Amino acid sequence: MANLTEFLIEKGVHCLYPLGTTGEMLKLTVEERKAIAETVVKTAKNRVTVYIHVGDIHFENILELAQHAHNIGADGIGVVTPIYFSVNNRETEEFYVKISKSLPEDFPIYLYSIPQCAANELNIEIVKKIVAQCKNIIGIKYSYPDFTLTSKYLEVNNGDFDVVFGPDHLFLPALALGCEGTVSGISGVYPEPFVALYDAFKNGELEKAKKIQRVATKYCDALKNGSNMSYFKKALQLRGIDAGVMKAPHLDIEDKDFTQLKKELEQIDNEFLTLN
Repeated sequence: MANLTEFLIEKGVHCLYPLGTTGEMLKLTVEERKAIAETVVKTAKNRVTVYIHVGDIHFENILELAQHAHNIGADGIGVVTPIYFSVNNRETEEFYVKISKSLPEDFPIYLYSIPQCAANELNIEIVKKIVAQCKNIIGIKYSYPDFTLTSKYLEVNNGDFDVVFGPDHLFLPALALGCEGTVSGISGVYPEPFVALYDAFKNGELEKAKKIQRVATKYCDALKNGSNMSYFKKALQLRGIDAGVMKAPHLDIEDKDFTQLKKELEQIDNEFLTLN
């Protein structure tokens, strides 16, 4: 994890967000999650912002992990919605308000909505109610390709509300819509095109950004858009980072799939090089 943290910082990422979906958070024990959080914060040494994702199916674990993130010097946390069991607006509001009130008012929190995995979504009305009560809830990570809802999130708190977008293949249009950036699983393996795309957009080089997005999307497709984390781990292996193996019940991809992945990534690498 320390090696991966160094790798990402060296490649120019602006912020680290360990222990989210790509980080296999629900498959780890509380102690494993604490060890990872401590390693990332310690290795980063304040060179980049570090937000720790602390969402869990057990509410008590969330409070414990949130306090731990604050105690070790993280810059903030993210918290996914309640998972698996459906919740209503009142329950969602109580969930986030309790987490917010358990931490100092100046310790930033990002909401996190990934309805296709969590079974619960954050509608605009409940987000407004939560933010009105919680000064430390400053933004949302939204990992579903709904630009209509995304645009509504951008208007929360009179526009003073960060929205970071999850679907990597839509990074450029998300930036154009007004999102602050992306929390990108793919860039945990290939940060370079996403950093380059962000820089090109900020510099007003739209045509260049469009070309980079096309290549970034090819990386997304080759890595199965995060649907199988073994592709991420194997690709990191090709890049010189030992990312370990899959936790049960998931398995590492087979050798034939690894061979095909290597071939695809080499082709995309060559295409990306032509853009620089």
